[in-house]
Amino acid sequence: MTKRIAVINDLSGFGRCSLTAAIPVISVMGAQPCPLPTAVLSAQTGFSSYYFDDYTEKMEYFRQEWEKMGACFDGIYTGFMGSDAQIQQVFCFLDTFYKEDTVLLVDPIMGDEGTRFSFCTDTLLCDMKALAARADVVTPNLMELCLLTDSDYKEIIRIAREKEGPADSVLDKPENGDLNFCRNKEHLIKEIERLAGELLAQGVKTVIVTGIRFFDEKEDQMKIGNLTVTKQRTELSAFPYIGGSFSGTGDLFASVVAGGIIRNDDIFQTVELAGAFIGAATSDSAKERVSRNEGANFEKYLGMLLK
Repeated sequence: MTKRIAVINDLSGFGRCSLTAAIPVISVMGAQPCPLPTAVLSAQTGFSSYYFDDYTEKMEYFRQEWEKMGACFDGIYTGFMGSDAQIQQVFCFLDTFYKEDTVLLVDPIMGDEGTRFSFCTDTLLCDMKALAARADVVTPNLMELCLLTDSDYKEIIRIAREKEGPADSVLDKPENGDLNFCRNKEHLIKEIERLAGELLAQGVKTVIVTGIRFFDEKEDQMKIGNLTVTKQRTELSAFPYIGGSFSGTGDLFASVVAGGIIRNDDIFQTVELAGAFIGAATSDSAKERVSRNEGANFEKYLGMLLK
């Protein structure tokens, strides 16, 4: 019987993100994605103009109808939550459908690169902390990890870099000179592992911290990686950093992780696969000069996810 994943996220007509990223990825990995839209948009919010239809109140109708059907889910995957009211709807959904053998993956979208997004109110942050604490797998970036653990992003970076020597010419380049880059990744990994440990102590089984950027002195190149932390093991999976960013890569990553977990793949191998898949898509997009808002050309690389 085909396994099912309830995917709670918004639907954007353009931008290759959220549900339009999750549905093909999860499908090709052998599971049935069951979308529960939190909002419907003509295009993702990076575009200069878009139509937005809030589905917060409609989420409860999905829950009620699926309960009447006797639906059950092997996995539940939550993405962008635009308000604390939507997170409250998710709590109701979990009370109905989260069972002992269900896997809950939470992608806690709240900020990036040291900046907290404007929609992330104190109430939303409080509710997101509670949602993350109920998860089996959490996929924050470093900024979101700091928000979940009440940590100072700049201080974490400062600690990670305090033993480094004077910045070299590579780090001095404008596009690479921000706080996200560290030359001594061991210091940064140690700090991230410490923060991830706080979530593990709350009951989370796996914390995957995404988008870690550093300069690899051995290979003389910038890299971007994802750090997987469990109580038993910590592992960094890193790839060359091509620069820039594309809409929906975080959604693609979380979707691959969700699909891999549901088909019982090794979590560390799944993270490696997700990185390779997104790396191929973003490299292709950079060569084709695809705009950030359009999202990465991932469709032609979906075959990488077949098993």
